[in-house]
Amino acid sequence: MNLELTTEDVAFRKEVQAFLTSALTPHMRRAGLRTTSIFSEFEASMSFQRALHDRGWAAPEWPLEYGGTDWSQMQKAIFQEECQRANSPATSSIGIQMLGPMIIRYGTTEQKRVLLPRILSTADVWCQGYSEPEAGSDLASLQMKAEKVGDDYVLNGSKIWTSLAHHANKMFCLVRTRKSEKPQAGISFLLVDLDLPGITVSPIVSLDGEVEQCQVFFEDVRVASSQRLGEENQGWEIAKYLLEYERGGYSYYVALDKQLNQIKTMASSACSEGDVPFIEDPVFTAELAELEIDKLALEYTEYRLKTRLKEQGKPGALSSMIKVTGTELGQALDEMAVRLRGQYLAPLQNHCLDPDFTGPCVGPVCGINVMNRYLNNRASTIYGGTAQIQRNIIARMVLAREGV
Repeated sequence: MNLELTTEDVAFRKEVQAFLTSALTPHMRRAGLRTTSIFSEFEASMSFQRALHDRGWAAPEWPLEYGGTDWSQMQKAIFQEECQRANSPATSSIGIQMLGPMIIRYGTTEQKRVLLPRILSTADVWCQGYSEPEAGSDLASLQMKAEKVGDDYVLNGSKIWTSLAHHANKMFCLVRTRKSEKPQAGISFLLVDLDLPGITVSPIVSLDGEVEQCQVFFEDVRVASSQRLGEENQGWEIAKYLLEYERGGYSYYVALDKQLNQIKTMASSACSEGDVPFIEDPVFTAELAELEIDKLALEYTEYRLKTRLKEQGKPGALSSMIKVTGTELGQALDEMAVRLRGQYLAPLQNHCLDPDFTGPCVGPVCGINVMNRYLNNRASTIYGGTAQIQRNIIARMVLAREGV
């Protein structure tokens, strides 16, 4: 794993910087700066993805033949770093990062031809239908039924914690197509249009007062069998492959770098006891240094993951390691930022997070998103598989293999 920049890498970084300078509007930059979770304001996110699509950069991880970039692992890292530094909004990972690789691997020729270009262009916005009220991390216990009637499946049940369902026009979901002694054996993977009769999307208001997730209800919803991905009852195999990308495909260190920079800015003006800026407090700076060291270790682990993907095609246990470390480190930085924000946490200022808002805020603008991000990210060690489940996966895949 060679992390030194070549002449080509340096030139590529300048190319990315030039693109971002021209493509990012003030609205997009404010949306990126005020992001409070892994999702940015929807319209800004879609606008940025369309700009990337026009440049041919919407899906760096996809094969070139399907609209990917054929970048090296270093170029992909450079691209992510520069996007964060420029305060670009996050693009939705659901279609590009999660569903796209599944269609490429398991989809029919027709599914690839029709669906992949629409994901890239934002013509289709996807949400993920996995969790149910009684099936979260224990996903194999899902109960949403899909009964075969002629050439259709008839769906009854509900999905919950469905991110961006109120903006999406399509959902990929796991459904039970067969009762079996082994619950994983009777699950199929369906692609569903959300405007079908019988579907109701109910938004869920989060602790921070915003809507990011929904519950989606299905009542006698008919889905054509041609909308199945893979074979019937193959859904568990597809889901496991997808979850490795969901848990390991997100670049945590890039987002953590941005959090660290925000904390340093806040610590330069916020004061600890004795009216000393936190950035000059040896106890605080020692704590910050420990978190920076952890971030650096995570960054190199992410590079290892990218190398593994290139050489072996699957991330393996590294995806779970990165998911656990990245989310827990993010929460630790959230807690530090909350301490620095101090009394300015008290006023509810959700209106200041709107990318179009340019008026005054209570307290420094740097840190205006701290409380909302703290509340939102309490769930980061739950979604995509809880930290406890991830540790079990690591134990089975690594410790058991080593005979520990």
